[in-house]
Amino acid sequence: MSQQTTFLSLGCLTKRTRADRFLEEMNRVVPWAALAEIVAPHYRPAGTGRPLTEIALLLRLHCLQLWYNLSDPGLEDAVHDRLSFQRFLGLDPLHQKVPDETTVLNFRRLLEQHGLAEAIFAQVNAGLAAQGLLVKTGTVVDATILAAPSSTKNQTGQRDPAMSSTQKGGDWHFGMKAHIGVDAKSGLVHTVRTTTASVHDSQVFTELTHGEEQLIAGDSAYANQMLKSNCRQAGLLYLIHDKANRGQPLSARQRHRNRQKSSLRAKVEFPFRIIKRLWGHASVRYRGLAKNTARLHLLFALSNLYQVRKTLRAAA
Repeated sequence: MSQQTTFLSLGCLTKRTRADRFLEEMNRVVPWAALAEIVAPHYRPAGTGRPLTEIALLLRLHCLQLWYNLSDPGLEDAVHDRLSFQRFLGLDPLHQKVPDETTVLNFRRLLEQHGLAEAIFAQVNAGLAAQGLLVKTGTVVDATILAAPSSTKNQTGQRDPAMSSTQKGGDWHFGMKAHIGVDAKSGLVHTVRTTTASVHDSQVFTELTHGEEQLIAGDSAYANQMLKSNCRQAGLLYLIHDKANRGQPLSARQRHRNRQKSSLRAKVEFPFRIIKRLWGHASVRYRGLAKNTARLHLLFALSNLYQVRKTLRAAA
């Protein structure tokens, strides 16, 4: 008996696109089974309402939404339209039903309500640590601003109260901040915190460390003489950039030291580059900090896997 020809099998004859290659790589390195186990206890049991969509499929849909920065209806349309997405999901629209935008929305809310995004972030990092890819010998800290709509032309007539304004480089920005602590050796994110944009980077510093550091690094926003003294007393290597005082510019020696520290501190920029430039998350998508915080935990979990994808594939 001849094998049934499907839309996906015909698609396999076409050229493999850049999206196909990216999704194949990520499909191999994301620990789908372990992540599904985290979600399973909170998922609605069968027998009530319409048939359940498989957790593995919902996780893949959510990852697609994050990688391509799609809205709920945008994701549904893209799955119908893009062959690379259908291959990744293992769906044939001619014979199988594509989950609708409501299903996508409900799954995201499930992750938010039960704190599953943080649990997934922790699970991914635990797996990387078990393979020796996240060693936590030192921490590099930094923060980035995620823009939020400043317009009041909405249903409430107000801007998001969880967001605020801050000045950077002489320009004003409205939104929130994502603060991260990055492993100094691997460049992988081990801690994520969020605040409104007006909170100074240094106020979140202690929350970004794990207590086992041998060195601390960061830009001049974290410069603090008391912290420098405490690090030296504790035997920690203090590699935070020197900061000029008002009316007292940095000396040539201080500028030289800052340049030397920059090569290590630059590792913290790679996760931001991945989520903001490659995946397009330069601004918030939801109102409030809670939903955006959950989104960031998942983004940085996936960015960690993306950074070490070649190592993970070689090990497998």
